[in-house]
Amino acid sequence: MGVAHRFLPGQQALSPDDFSGGQEHAVKRLRELGFTVVDVRERRRLEGLRDRVARLEVSHASGGPALHQPITLLWAIGRARRGEERLLPWTETERELRRLIERHGARGERPHPDHPIAGLTRAGLWELPEHPAEGPNAHGDAGPHRWFAEHRPVSGLARDAHDLLRDSGEARLTVIAALLDSSFDGLDPEPLLKETGLYDEGATGDPGDATAGFDPLRYAEQCAAIERLEPRDHGRRVERTWNAPLRSGAARRLALARANGRCRNPRCTGQPDDVTDHGEPLLEVDHVADLALGGRDHPGQMIALCPNCHALKTRGSRREELRRVLLAVAADDHARALAAASTG
Repeated sequence: MGVAHRFLPGQQALSPDDFSGGQEHAVKRLRELGFTVVDVRERRRLEGLRDRVARLEVSHASGGPALHQPITLLWAIGRARRGEERLLPWTETERELRRLIERHGARGERPHPDHPIAGLTRAGLWELPEHPAEGPNAHGDAGPHRWFAEHRPVSGLARDAHDLLRDSGEARLTVIAALLDSSFDGLDPEPLLKETGLYDEGATGDPGDATAGFDPLRYAEQCAAIERLEPRDHGRRVERTWNAPLRSGAARRLALARANGRCRNPRCTGQPDDVTDHGEPLLEVDHVADLALGGRDHPGQMIALCPNCHALKTRGSRREELRRVLLAVAADDHARALAAASTG
């Protein structure tokens, strides 16, 4: 916008100091005009966090990776999402994590939070602010247990990770997907996700997602995270419905953002001009291919419709014909979004 200003008669390029408000003014206006604005700094922070989670060194118990660290991270992500304090006294941390590990440690994990926290501290994901050193060595049980019993530190997620996971639904989706994919194969994490407050669709959403403008790069990255959460064996989908609510929330928001506020039924005769109390368009997201009949919980088979078109697709006498049309539109919209991401 600043560069374009110099092409006006008698004008010159604008500097950053000539703009006010950042996200609330210039960026908001650019998105209203149809531009895609990417926060490169936040994207780099997200990539760094994703890499740290991917590089975690976890011990292996009977049947697969030990769940100490994933349980600890999911607990902390839930706290960050709810806006709770980042740092906690050791007494509270030990009590809450011991209970979670006892309930959800499905591979014989000992209910001692000192070992996973020592490992997360070494990985740069956890912080012991009163102890500048990295804390105890994470190997073995006796060393970390003695160190935490003696020092009883205040601790919590590293500040950069906490702030990103608190503010970004994309970051929560990415990290949750990575943890479930790497550590919970063959297990049902639904009870753990519910207890940590990460099961409902709001767990991966940001306020104003539907009105923030469409970002193809973000769309492609979140689709990739959603796909990592899909069951590897599509035929066992019903047995693994634990991840449907989590993925459904993220996929629903992507379908809404992709629609840019308009009903995607090419035969729509007109949608309401009114909006919700939050300023969002009156659109509903439909799984064009029903989940119960083997459809995917994925933006490629989801579409945003006005309430009238949604009713026609669900209950209209020509709904099967409309279903075929909408399935083609959803697939085309999805392909166009991914193509925009690859060229942008």
